[in-house]
Amino acid sequence: MTGIFFQHEIKSFTRTVGAGKSIAIKVIMGILILYLFLNVLALGFFMDKLLEEIFPNEDLITSFCKIILYYFLFDLLWRFQLQELPTLQVQPYLHLRVKKNAIVRYLSLASLLSAFNLWPLILFLPFIFKVIWVDTSHVTALLFVVAILALTVFNNYLSLFIKRKANLNGWVYIGFALLLVLLTTADFSWHLYSIRNLSFAYFGGLLHQHYLVLLPVILAVLMYLVNFIYLKNNLYLEELSSKKTAYKSSTDIPFFNRFGKIGDLVSNEIKLILRNKRSRSALIMTGTFLFYGLLFYTNKAYGEGMKLFCGTFITGLFIINYGQFMFSWQGSHFDGILISKISFRDFIRAKFLLFTSVSTLAFLLTLPYVYFGWHVIFVHFMMYLWNIGVNTVIVLFFANRNYKRVDLSKGASFNWEGVGATQLLMGFPILLAPFIIYWPSSWLGHADIGLILLGVTGIVFILTRNYWIKQLEADFEVKKYTIAEGFRNK
Repeated sequence: MTGIFFQHEIKSFTRTVGAGKSIAIKVIMGILILYLFLNVLALGFFMDKLLEEIFPNEDLITSFCKIILYYFLFDLLWRFQLQELPTLQVQPYLHLRVKKNAIVRYLSLASLLSAFNLWPLILFLPFIFKVIWVDTSHVTALLFVVAILALTVFNNYLSLFIKRKANLNGWVYIGFALLLVLLTTADFSWHLYSIRNLSFAYFGGLLHQHYLVLLPVILAVLMYLVNFIYLKNNLYLEELSSKKTAYKSSTDIPFFNRFGKIGDLVSNEIKLILRNKRSRSALIMTGTFLFYGLLFYTNKAYGEGMKLFCGTFITGLFIINYGQFMFSWQGSHFDGILISKISFRDFIRAKFLLFTSVSTLAFLLTLPYVYFGWHVIFVHFMMYLWNIGVNTVIVLFFANRNYKRVDLSKGASFNWEGVGATQLLMGFPILLAPFIIYWPSSWLGHADIGLILLGVTGIVFILTRNYWIKQLEADFEVKKYTIAEGFRNK
């Protein structure tokens, strides 16, 4: 039955209207992945030389054993960000005599067909057969291969399980991301424990106590079973919209009630964000980047310029990440918006209110960074003013030039839908403009004056927001039919 499912997926892919375009994208992605594989393969072949240079006072096998768990920790992080959930349109099968176990088994096995499951083999196998196979025994080398394969399978199913839970509850994503940050920070910054020592404790022990290979195998089997049981019990919940909970009216967010019609529009957009994968990922990424400062503020090697860069993204990532596809989020019902009684001026004001609200919340959540000094909070506040004043206008200006729709049901990883030259061009003013204002004062030795100028510029744009709304509305009236025509092309 699993083979039949694979055949149906291939037929579904080749028979779609945009199959040619999809195949071309797959080919390009395949070439890029092949290039990365070749680089990783070269790294695997020369790993013994690299380990000798990095750890000159340690035995090769010892240093190798100490780095393996580091790889799987970062592998889990990358999987969580980039690995797509295996999909299957299960509705046509649920009323047929197809066992639910067969559907779940397909979804579980299909996830193994991921490039992420090849990385550890390409990276570690050359070293295992060049060094461990020769210096210890063939049996030990094969046990290392089995252990690495088992940890790969464990990571695969753990990542998918967490992502499925996060699709139903965004706090799971934030909690898991926070856990990964705490694990790495506790090792690198707080020195509460050492992942290197834990890695050597297991793989170093595997050199002499071969039964230890059972540990990752058992973990992989258990994680597969947990994933299998969860999918089986929640198959309807994840795949059928009829099982989703009903939502209340658009005014059920009390804070926005005070803004009247504009508040209703913001409430509806928040629901759009929370109900759909692609838009929800932009909000989740905003929450994840609140910990971005831990990468920079714990390292004194980074200068004041990096604080500016960090403050821009921490307080304004939602504006940038969600705003780059502005209007595309409503692409499926954009024609309805054009003929509705909604004033486009109110529509624009709702976008400003949404951006301001999320950025304000993000800034408030960064206040614990006062641990690194009040100057960090000062930088965040200046960049917060810049983001809600200037970057909101930049984003909405380029929104009038975005003619590509977005499928809200698809995830964000390796999804190029809606991406075009507009997003690339938008990046230049967003990234360069604050530094153009900041650098002259910083070069003259008055960096804080540059920050104040950024904040003042943001305040000026906030005070003149009605003027910018009128300009954006006039620009939209010229381009609205072109935008609508672009959204109709799937």
